[in-house]
Amino acid sequence: MEKVFSRWPSQVQPFTLIEAVSPAGGFPQSMLASQGARSERLRNLWTAVLLPASAAVATGLLIANSSGIEKPLAVLAALAVMAAVTYTMGLRRALARSNARYDAIFERAGISMWLEDWSAAAREVSSLLKSGVHDMESHFATRPDELRALCAKVMIKDVNAFTVQETGAPGKEAFIGSLDHLIPPTDQTFVQWLVAFARGDRFFRSEAHITTPDGSEVDALFTAALPSDLDGFENILVTSLDITGYKSEQAKLLAADAAIARASRISTVGALSASIAHEVNSPLAAVLANAQAALRWLQRGTPDIDEATEAVSAIVSDATGAKDIVARTRAFLTNAPIAMAPFDVVAAAREANLLVERELRNCGAVVNLQAELELPAVKGDVIQIQQVFTNLLLNAAQAMAGQAGAKVITLSFKADGQSIQVEIADTGPGIDRKQLERVFDPFYTTRPDGIGMGLAICRNCIDAQAGNIWATSGPNHGATIHFTLPMHDD
Repeated sequence: MEKVFSRWPSQVQPFTLIEAVSPAGGFPQSMLASQGARSERLRNLWTAVLLPASAAVATGLLIANSSGIEKPLAVLAALAVMAAVTYTMGLRRALARSNARYDAIFERAGISMWLEDWSAAAREVSSLLKSGVHDMESHFATRPDELRALCAKVMIKDVNAFTVQETGAPGKEAFIGSLDHLIPPTDQTFVQWLVAFARGDRFFRSEAHITTPDGSEVDALFTAALPSDLDGFENILVTSLDITGYKSEQAKLLAADAAIARASRISTVGALSASIAHEVNSPLAAVLANAQAALRWLQRGTPDIDEATEAVSAIVSDATGAKDIVARTRAFLTNAPIAMAPFDVVAAAREANLLVERELRNCGAVVNLQAELELPAVKGDVIQIQQVFTNLLLNAAQAMAGQAGAKVITLSFKADGQSIQVEIADTGPGIDRKQLERVFDPFYTTRPDGIGMGLAICRNCIDAQAGNIWATSGPNHGATIHFTLPMHDD
């Protein structure tokens, strides 16, 4: 038998109905008539034969018992009854076909499907839009309790059999109810549904992680077609694809890439160090030799000023050569002229958040983003600024790891004169006042496993963009890193 392979192989065992084979004719049991099928045939027999026959008998009796002028009226009444019965029969058949198609699509689909009621969330978004609130992400960033309460109002009405089997749940009742008990507090995707509602999107797709009935967390890709009216939000069909295995393999590949890149950097540093030592060693040796010669010329009974002067001049030349070697090396390692271009700093922050979302989740950190509407573009190197965001987000999450209580990282953006000011605040232990002045120094770190280069790199990148960066901290209020970037001049 030919094997079929999938990018995301399912761990679900095949349906038992398909496995069972009838000894009589070799057909699957699901294709054979069961007691339920016989009951359905009896219902169809009543609709197709007995009900019309009963209506015909009643019509005949009505006409037979009529006389004179009443007979035409009886005939008309009988025709109306027959027409009503025929119409009712057609509706019943259409409804039965519709239900059969729904069951075939929903229950027999080889993908997880959820029927959900988002009407409460849609009404809340509609109310906020009418009150003038258009940035749902910023609105709920300062109201996390309201967001969680709104999540509790989203109801899961039904899931298909594949969902139950894929998750190993005891039955559908494990999923039925509020969406709140399936989405962990660290999830950052629920608000994106509200953003899509506010924009009027016709389609939604997002990666999220959910808590299964057995308490484990899985990564899932959710997709849904969104309705165009409020009534349609009562029944939204959502498909879910378990990508936990895929994400795990992806993380392993990223870790392997990081290890290779680190090994490459170590190799490069080693080669660079050897090159620097080789190039600088020659002029330093010449400096030493010329200095010793100058001393000998000066220490003679009759000092030879001309020879000593020539030796000192050689010292100056050799020292200048060593200085040039160091300058070229610094230019290689630091920011040579970079390509400055306008970009959206909020979008850069979102991209950086996605890059480190898994690490943030492992630390239990939640990211809230607050930005003014229509924030001007900034000018700089978007790759370097994304590096700044990833470093600062990871630093904040690692600072809060292991502590009790909420672990919240807040990114704030606002226009300030000719620049955009960015703040990354956490709810961690903060930074000691004596350390604030040194946190941006290379190789300075307070973590046993740190190398002290993250904030130094951030300062280097911000300086290259003609911006400023500094840190503040309050007792028991966490730390905040501030930096500014110049606005783009149109």
